[in-house]
Amino acid sequence: MLFAGVMMVMSGGFQAFSGLVALFENEFYVSTRNYLFQFDATAWGWIHLLFGIAVLLAGLAVMAGQTWARVVGIILAVLSALANFTFIPYYPFWALTIIAIDIFVIWALAVHGRDLHDARA
Repeated sequence: MLFAGVMMVMSGGFQAFSGLVALFENEFYVSTRNYLFQFDATAWGWIHLLFGIAVLLAGLAVMAGQTWARVVGIILAVLSALANFTFIPYYPFWALTIIAIDIFVIWALAVHGRDLHDARA
């Protein structure tokens, strides 16, 4: 579970950092034409900042051994992957990197989550 927690903290930190960049440097992310999700950089900044903080806190809870954090972590990782999927046209490499980390988090929490439950029993 340590792997999942560390990956969540790392992913959350990356997303929060990405959100801060979007909030303070509006021209860093370039919007594209003819895309379904037309948000400005400030909106994307808040989305990534809030997801980042939530994922980071859930990752800390996973590392602390909280059983509820496993389910919350999977849900947040899925939502994070979806948010970054919609962010691909704005910064493809970054979005795909975060999606890959989210997939590892989902795998680690789903496959090895029972280890946390067994260790507590």
